Amino acid sequence: MLSLQIPGIRQVALLGAHCDDLAIGAGGSLLTLCAARPGLSVHALVLSGGGTVREEEERAALADFCAPANLEITVLGLPDGRMPAHWDAVKDAVIALRGRLDADLVLAPHRRDLHQDHRLLAEIVPTVFRDQLVLGYEILKWDGDLAQPSVYQPLDEETALRKAELLGKHYPSQHGKDWYTEESFLALARLRGVQQHTRYAEAFHVEKLALTLGRG
Repeated sequence: MLSLQIPGIRQVALLGAHCDDLAIGAGGSLLTLCAARPGLSVHALVLSGGGTVREEEERAALADFCAPANLEITVLGLPDGRMPAHWDAVKDAVIALRGRLDADLVLAPHRRDLHQDHRLLAEIVPTVFRDQLVLGYEILKWDGDLAQPSVYQPLDEETALRKAELLGKHYPSQHGKDWYTEESFLALARLRGVQQHTRYAEAFHVEKLALTLGRG
């Protein structure tokens, strides 16, 4: 499979509706990216969970997933499952994040996600981050909404196992969900690896991508 490298990534914007969305959808890619690019700045915005144990979990988790990058985290307190009713607040939060950095890469949910909070954020992000590469991550959950992605990030076995381990370690509040297991996370990573000829991978959706086929 053809592999394209993205040079010059200095600042990354991470956007999630809920604490653990980013780690589930892009944890392996964050481990890979942050370890490979010294001096990287990562700015994370999470829309819900502020002031609760979930915020504590998220801060500890992203500190591990994004090490050794320079990390800034904002966790808001919007209501889980009702974010479409708070469209203005979501839009304002995304605009505020955009104003704090000139991101080279944006990771956010994708539009075909069936969870209403994820989908709202996915629809708003491209209207604010208009000139950045936006990769839409997939979130394993009860809903049968896994679509066919078009972009893959291979994960070596150590990274895939590390992602699953950190998800189990940092989000004990989610352990009551029957699908929230290391086995589940590794199963999806293995499936995406099969689709791009590696053992493990994470997959993303991209809506718009500009190529430079000349010498530039």
